[in-house]
Amino acid sequence: MKRSLSTNPMASTIRAMLPASPNEHFLSKNLRFNFIIGIFDGGFFGFALGFASFITVIPLFVNQLTDSALLIGLVPAIHNVGWQLPQLLTAGWVSRARRYKPLVVWMTVHERIPFVGLALIAWSLPALGSRTALILVFLMLTWQGLGGGFTANAWQNMIAKVIPDRLHGTFYGSQAAAFNGLAGVSAIAAGFLLERLGPPLDFALCFLAASAAMAISFGFIAQTREPESPERPLKPDNAFWGEALAILKRDRNFCAFLVVRAVSQFASMAFAFYTVYLVNEMGVGEAAIGALTGFLLIVQVLINPLIGRLGDRWGHRNAMLFGALAAVSSALLAATAKSPGWFYLVFLLEGAALVAIWVAPMSLSVRFARGEEDRPVYIGLSNSLTAPAAILAPLLGGWLADASGFQTTFLVSAFFAVLMTVMLYLTVKEPQKSPVI
Repeated sequence: MKRSLSTNPMASTIRAMLPASPNEHFLSKNLRFNFIIGIFDGGFFGFALGFASFITVIPLFVNQLTDSALLIGLVPAIHNVGWQLPQLLTAGWVSRARRYKPLVVWMTVHERIPFVGLALIAWSLPALGSRTALILVFLMLTWQGLGGGFTANAWQNMIAKVIPDRLHGTFYGSQAAAFNGLAGVSAIAAGFLLERLGPPLDFALCFLAASAAMAISFGFIAQTREPESPERPLKPDNAFWGEALAILKRDRNFCAFLVVRAVSQFASMAFAFYTVYLVNEMGVGEAAIGALTGFLLIVQVLINPLIGRLGDRWGHRNAMLFGALAAVSSALLAATAKSPGWFYLVFLLEGAALVAIWVAPMSLSVRFARGEEDRPVYIGLSNSLTAPAAILAPLLGGWLADASGFQTTFLVSAFFAVLMTVMLYLTVKEPQKSPVI
């Protein structure tokens, strides 16, 4: 059998001897700068979301406006779906861009401004009333989620361009560690604010602090140094739809990965209800919830770089397997825990699951792509086709919690985590590293 150029040792040696292109020289020269800037961007983004967490703080705020577990479960669902759904829709214009940074800077504003709106809603709650405030909160959450989604494809392509393939897992793991480290600090601060301050100052200050941190994060991401890619033939606006269908027809391994990603949304649906369960069923105070959230995020600080680096060395599929097993254990323990103290272990396992379920797929999505031209389509498919499951999973979890109790939600989540583990092990193979571009 004829060996491919990418696996031929002689070809690799010849390629290594060739002079680097201007773009390769630029990227190599600025690698350290872009790596550090990306870490600070992620860190302050996390600092913002510790004050306005989609898993703890915002659900608690919504819980003041309604007692519907279904609506509370929509909070992380809107964020996740907003991030995922638009990515295939933007793949066309992202694939035609020679520089991704202008698209990122332009669109990321829309995932940051809504936190100012949440601060204004919280401050004005006595005048607005619960019903009006609830509607406005979900409008802000929708705006924020879609802003993230329209940014996401261009951002992932920018990162894949300025950070070499061999360091993707290390970068995403390090950035997530910075994200969760600062988010852990701000989550603890948010817990004390919510415990010691009364409305409307409590949530208003949390969301205002989140807005300030988002502005600092924006300042860092705007400093990213990215060269122009070589000019490519322009494709028709609708060409990427044909490319997407062709990928789904020929790449069975990628299709299996997409199914596993969809199942992973149901495997992790229990996570959104842990804090509400602790507050409503076990009588845990808001300061303790802040401490638990901080513990969760600090756990991720320790696990993120480790799993990211191990994924680079031994495969991101294996990292997802680790996360799936942790999701099984977390949900089962939550369903059977008799006291709040057990939830430190529940959150520890959740932290391990979230790292592997979210960090590893970002690296895998890029590795399935064969080059820069089809990378936006792979990223778009990987996220947009997961969006229906991302919206259905928390709705199912909320419906089960309303109908049969939180333990039922946790047990069903554990079942899907087992299913995810089996499917991932049997049907998905680690893709080959994408070519150097």
